[in-house]
Amino acid sequence: MANRILWGLLIALIAAILGVVSLKFRPLALPDAARLAVPDPDCDLRAGPCTGRFAGGGEVTLDMEPRGLPLARPLELRVTTRGVAADAVALDLVGVDMDMGYNRPSLVPAGAGLYRGQGMLPVCVRRRMTWEARVLLSTPDGLLVAPFRFATSR
Repeated sequence: MANRILWGLLIALIAAILGVVSLKFRPLALPDAARLAVPDPDCDLRAGPCTGRFAGGGEVTLDMEPRGLPLARPLELRVTTRGVAADAVALDLVGVDMDMGYNRPSLVPAGAGLYRGQGMLPVCVRRRMTWEARVLLSTPDGLLVAPFRFATSR
């Protein structure tokens, strides 16, 4: 009988410890969902800058040059924020229909709400490739993401 009570207490103690640990480290294991911006569906990044707006307020504009977004050539990246206080800004360049590897240049502050950096689109085996450029804004309130789609041809 005493063994059952000890085993019961031990199991309860282990369960309590696991509960406290899971509550404390939950944000690391399961971060809060990102807020997504709604991009202008008629905008084409190959022709000029595009803007996305967040439901709670604020907007982000992405501009990449040279126009036409050539493959395997350096691109000048510019992100402008308005109504959003970003601690860090990065651009995630993702192949929509094909994994093109990790391609996430960080941008550096270059003035009030302006961030700059360089990136490059790799050459794909496909003649036409659809991309998504995701502007990632790390803010005190969490991650904000602005997705912009475009296509390239070789």
